[in-house]
Amino acid sequence: MKYKYILFDLDGTLSESARGIRYGLERTCEKFNISGIDFSDYTRYVGPPLIDTFKNLCKLDPKLWDDAYTVYMGFYADKGIFMNRAYSGIKDVLKALKAKGVKLAVCSSKLEENAKKVVKIIGLDNCFDAICGANRDSSRKDKKDLIPYALKKLGGNRDEAVLIGDTYFDAKGAKQCNIDFIACSYGYGDCNEMLKYDCVAVADAPSDILDFIK
Repeated sequence: MKYKYILFDLDGTLSESARGIRYGLERTCEKFNISGIDFSDYTRYVGPPLIDTFKNLCKLDPKLWDDAYTVYMGFYADKGIFMNRAYSGIKDVLKALKAKGVKLAVCSSKLEENAKKVVKIIGLDNCFDAICGANRDSSRKDKKDLIPYALKKLGGNRDEAVLIGDTYFDAKGAKQCNIDFIACSYGYGDCNEMLKYDCVAVADAPSDILDFIK
């Protein structure tokens, strides 16, 4: 295999998650009397850290970010999280990689405890050696911070690692950490934006991932 350590983004790479995230954001905006936001473009809020979404999309007063975070998590935990579905074929890809002896980790900007719940809900919890996500104080929320954390969990090094994701946040993080990146065009992000960061391949379907890694 070309890589020994493979990191997977979660939303838009392993899980079809946009419906649940949108649900949580819409209910949160209603709670804070925010209207007129167009949630039809998933690329604006599937991928970036939640606090960035409050800032850039919802235009929420910074003084309300902590409260909004708590409200969102309540709506998401109650209903949104259960709207996740694994992409067709991704489980077969993960099983094939495990059979080859590579180490796999989820590397998500989601709160780590929620990432673990999502992976379990979509039936992939037995496929990974580590599930790595953001922490509550936001000191570990961007991919540039999450990638070293995930590699440490796997006991791996950057020269033998690859990140697989669907947004420019993933591509940018891989570039910042000097590891290879495979773009998933089947996800929610803009493929042209990802290609600006020297992707080694583009997967149009989950099954393509295995071919590239070989």
